[in-house]
Amino acid sequence: MEAKDKVIDTAETKQSIGRDWQEGVLYQLYPPSFKDSDGDGWGDIGGMLEKVGYLAELGVSAVWIGPVCDSPMEDNGYDIRDYYKIHDAYGTLQQFEELLVKLHECDIKLIMDLVINHTSDEHPWFEASRSSTNNPYRDYYIWKPPAADGGPPNNWRSFSEESAWELDERTGEYYLHIFDKKQPDLNWDSEAMRQDLYEMIRFWLEKGVDGFRLDAINMISKHPDFPDAPQDARHPRGQQFYKNGPRIHEMLRELHEATFGRYPGTLTLGEAPTVTMDEVVRYTAPERKEMDMVLQMELVRMGKDFGNPWKTDPDWSPAMLKESVVRWYEEVFNRGAYALYLNTHDHPRMVGTLFGDRAGVGGTEGKAWNDAAAKAIGTFLHTLPGTPLVYQGEELGMPNANYRSLEDYRDKGTVSAYQRRLAEGESERDILVSLHARSRDGARSPMHWTTGTGAGFTDGTPWIPLSPQGQAANAEDEQNDSSSVLNHYRQLIRLRQQSPVPARGDLNMLALEDEWLFAYVRAAAEERWIVLVNLSNQSRSCRIEEKWACLIEQGELLLGSGLATSAPSKSGVPLQRRSDRTGDCMLDLLPYQSAIYRISAAD
Repeated sequence: MEAKDKVIDTAETKQSIGRDWQEGVLYQLYPPSFKDSDGDGWGDIGGMLEKVGYLAELGVSAVWIGPVCDSPMEDNGYDIRDYYKIHDAYGTLQQFEELLVKLHECDIKLIMDLVINHTSDEHPWFEASRSSTNNPYRDYYIWKPPAADGGPPNNWRSFSEESAWELDERTGEYYLHIFDKKQPDLNWDSEAMRQDLYEMIRFWLEKGVDGFRLDAINMISKHPDFPDAPQDARHPRGQQFYKNGPRIHEMLRELHEATFGRYPGTLTLGEAPTVTMDEVVRYTAPERKEMDMVLQMELVRMGKDFGNPWKTDPDWSPAMLKESVVRWYEEVFNRGAYALYLNTHDHPRMVGTLFGDRAGVGGTEGKAWNDAAAKAIGTFLHTLPGTPLVYQGEELGMPNANYRSLEDYRDKGTVSAYQRRLAEGESERDILVSLHARSRDGARSPMHWTTGTGAGFTDGTPWIPLSPQGQAANAEDEQNDSSSVLNHYRQLIRLRQQSPVPARGDLNMLALEDEWLFAYVRAAAEERWIVLVNLSNQSRSCRIEEKWACLIEQGELLLGSGLATSAPSKSGVPLQRRSDRTGDCMLDLLPYQSAIYRISAAD
């Protein structure tokens, strides 16, 4: 069961992005939905090649590309069958190498999605592993005999809300799958398995890949006793025994030493859900040589009910955003490193669910609300401590796709949840409403490049329907519109390139009475900004200290945004002094208004 032929040509020395990666902006490209070049309705590397110029004009410094290795596509590529082969629907290894060259010519790094917590059950390793209990590949995966009652070894649940164990009739034992049963977990306690993975990673580094997003990386070390979890444990049950496990740091250091550490400049970005601040620092402190950054997942999960993944948290408030931002800054910033994101392929888009046209008004009015919300949350993301990560379409203000029937959904977890809830007596209407708010398919609708047929994504039938809200948010229309969301994002990225404040600056979150209003000061290298954001769809007003009001009045407006129907994008100083006896200075922000001011460096 040897690995595929590994005779390769060493790629040319990887090119630098021209600045430290912490000072850049990352872009997530979701391959099936980005751009189709051959009319089969499935995004591909040919489509990526067509849009390198678009990414360069946007100004991003690195592109994270979702998994493109050979796969049965049970989970859109996160179930890998062959780590050394590009999946046929995406193209060829030669095209991938061409993409690397073209991105590097534009000073953009390429980050691959590295899925090494699990494989497909069609991977040759697993096919050998399941063949017999004494096969040399048996310990490449986690096998356990049945419990005393003949059932699963413990009560852990998978992310699909079923048992995390699957009985294999051939040997009468269960294998562990934290995700789908078609995605068996690798056994990281196996020395031979780890060495085979390291060899595969070096293959891609030799090709010139600049870094990796490490999928589910804090799940690779499991508790050796595999104990039962409390019945009322947080979904999915058992996660306290396989997240941040006992050997995780040892394993990550070995991984780094055997692979990334041999290729200076390689960026590693870890998906590590459910971590403490101390854990984040241990994962990312440079001297520990484990990972460069983790994904800060708290912001993207705002509004989610952790007791039920299909419900929105009724107690959600923007105060949680403020608390999270401050806590990560105080406990991690300048000690470890993290990337921030508000949208991704695994979570519904915030525009259309938490912000913007939540009521589905549509048309010109709905687009105005969505654009204003997109600019406000973009300003918020790009001015916080941490490295911003933009998910494709976010820079256009694309709203979450509000699909009208089950037939529009593709995600296995979504479909099974719909069927289970319908059988339990819930109404179809209520289920569809919750799927819009919580299914990850809402973020996976194809990218809007034009208003033409197929939204410029494909000449064929897209693998998942286009967003029913239409293609008003599209790259062609926004390209030359100075007031568009796209150009707002370009300006935000340009500001980050021109100033040390966003990437390096200290943070002072000002205490405001209104939780929907944000005012914070960032300062670095004798330069200071104050950022104002209204995350509400209503005009809001609250008191602000006199000294900050004066600095805003005297400051330089670097970038502003607001609802097009109520305020121009640069609407002036959003302050007024009350004439009543208090003489208080009031901060007044229109719906989804935001502003970045350069202010005096002296108090």
